[in-house]
Amino acid sequence: MALVKQVEVRLLDSIKSGMVEFYTPQASHETMLAQIPASTIDDLFVHHFQTDQLLVVRGSFVLVILQNREYHYIPLSDRQPKVVTIPPGIPHGAINLSQEPCLLVNAVLRHGPTYEKDYRPLRKPFPFDIAKARTLLTELALPVTA
Repeated sequence: MALVKQVEVRLLDSIKSGMVEFYTPQASHETMLAQIPASTIDDLFVHHFQTDQLLVVRGSFVLVILQNREYHYIPLSDRQPKVVTIPPGIPHGAINLSQEPCLLVNAVLRHGPTYEKDYRPLRKPFPFDIAKARTLLTELALPVTA
């Protein structure tokens, strides 16, 4: 029986020294800095041979995961440091409803060469629930204007 690939969300471990708090870095083959523009509703993407490990360092957005023909919405913010791990084969997209861009680090784990179709948008099987995304960001007490 094959294991089901799951998206994992976890708080970062940290160590406080004086006034500075140090967070555990993520092991990776490649680290990218990505920016999600303000007022963006992004397409879905899927990676075939990489695991994404996402951490917001400035701003906020809602990560949308498509599994079992259902969207799952994960609000992420620089105010609550969390790492989201997205294994290969799971379609995902982004919604940034704020007037500020969101900056995130992606600590990528490679499982093979980059696949050219990884960065081509997928057709959404049905529209995102923007009201739900807005509600989730509001629950984090984050400004939402779009």
